[in-house]
Amino acid sequence: MRTLLIWASLLVFLSACGGPPPPPRNLNDACSIVKQYPKFRRSMKKTERKWGIPMHVQMATIYQESKFVGDARTPLRYSLGVIPMGRQSSAYGYAQALDGTWDEYKASTGNRGADRDKITDATDFMGWYMNETTRRLGISKNDARNQYLAYHEGQTGYARGTYNKKSWLVRVAGTVQSRADMYQRQLKACNKD
Repeated sequence: MRTLLIWASLLVFLSACGGPPPPPRNLNDACSIVKQYPKFRRSMKKTERKWGIPMHVQMATIYQESKFVGDARTPLRYSLGVIPMGRQSSAYGYAQALDGTWDEYKASTGNRGADRDKITDATDFMGWYMNETTRRLGISKNDARNQYLAYHEGQTGYARGTYNKKSWLVRVAGTVQSRADMYQRQLKACNKD
């Protein structure tokens, strides 16, 4: 009986340690986010050095996509209002990367062991994707609004202007830019401290 209790306790402990951390307490304060989770800062800084995507652009996109929830998923779809029919899409993790795009990222970068619920892999994915957006479409790496539109619609969709038929998405992209600007100001202030 005692052995069983020890194993059960160990299993509970290990399962509690296995997933991504809870989201930051204050999502409206970039300094608070990186202070609470220094690994987030290290991951985003690494991505900024490697791909040139500014930290504040990454943060605003992650906020919009997952609110910093590492295992975020899209809502379930229901048939007849009650029968679960699967998720709205395969988007998962901090970056809400789709299965196909994630597979393309892993093949392109050689990062075969990457996990969407790990902040380091999620920010590297965003850096890779946004760098490709800059290369293919000429969108500045500092332009959070248009980077987000291309991120949401895909680079081909952005090039076709599909977002122009989605006023709600254009509005959301504007809030992503506003949040990126806010995070940028906050990060400048806390980097002085």
